[in-house]
Order: sequence, then C-alpha cells, then structure tokens
Amino acid sequence: MYRLTKSFPYLLNRVGVRMGELFVRRIASYGVSLPMYRVLAALWETGDQRLGDLAAQTTVEVSTLSRLIGEMKRKGLVSRRRCADNERTVAINLTAKGRALAEELMPIAQHFEDVAVRDFSADEVARIKTVLATVYANLDAIEPEIKALGEQARGRAGGASSKLARSLRPPRGADAPGRKQA
Repeated sequence: MYRLTKSFPYLLNRVGVRMGELFVRRIASYGVSLPMYRVLAALWETGDQRLGDLAAQTTVEVSTLSRLIGEMKRKGLVSRRRCADNERTVAINLTAKGRALAEELMPIAQHFEDVAVRDFSADEVARIKTVLATVYANLDAIEPEIKALGEQARGRAGGASSKLARSLRPPRGADAPGRKQA
C-alpha cells in the first residue's frame, strides 16, 4: 500500500529541504541565498555560462535567475557580457569577489555533504550519486505523459470554457463597460 512517508519522492524531498534549510542558516552571515550559492558554485566550476544553461544547472527558473543575476551583479559577484559570436547571448562569469566568496563557501557545502553521508563508504556515496543522476534522467519519460494529459484537459475544457466565455459576454447591442454612448 502506498504511504507518503515511505515514498521515494517524499524522502528525497525531505532530505533536500532539510539540507537546504540548514545550509541557508549556516551561510546567512555571508549575505547569500541558496540559489545565489548555487550560481556561485556553478560558475566556479564552469564560467562563461548562458542564462538558460545556468538555470538548468542550478534548478532556478530563468525569470527568477535573471533577477538573481542582476542582484548578484549589483553586489559585485558576477559579470555579464555580450558574446562576440552572438550579440543576443550574454555570458555570465564570476568576478574576483564572487570567486573568492565561492571558494569560501565551498568547504561549508563540502562539510554538509560529508556529514550527510558519513555512515556510507566512498563506493556507496558514489553509487548514491549515480542513482540520483539516473533517477533525474528517468523522469524525462514523464514529460510526454504530462503533455498528453494537458492536451486532453484543454480539449475537454475547450467546450466548457467556450460556453463560459459566451455566458459572460454582454448581450448584443449592450454597451461595453466604461464606453460612452453616442
């Protein structure tokens, strides 16, 4: 029988939320949020990233990430520059200040990982990471299901929403609200 508290997604989320909350409390004195840390760490690993690639790597929505990058730029942590080969593309990089902060925060992140997996062997930790990467990739199989269900729902709702829209229209010849009569 299905039990929420024994389900894989619940347990995985519970670990992620707990670790994230603790990490945020630990790094609060540095004036960075968890998404900011992810950006710093991702850019430390690989610079010259486009916004979309950085969003995928950090699991931050593009619109949220765009605002976050703006805030990080104002703090002097990142730079943005137009790519020479494509003027519409912006490359994001760490500044010297951002690199120094990332390097200061990474040992803290490593400590959190070390504590979380301290009862596992190095081989078990490697296996857990491989399994998590595989689980993430496996979830791509659900995308077509969600798309198909969305299309079915729009099809069913299309008739109902059209009727609703017609019922909300003013009768023919009635003036639109706020419109002056001639």
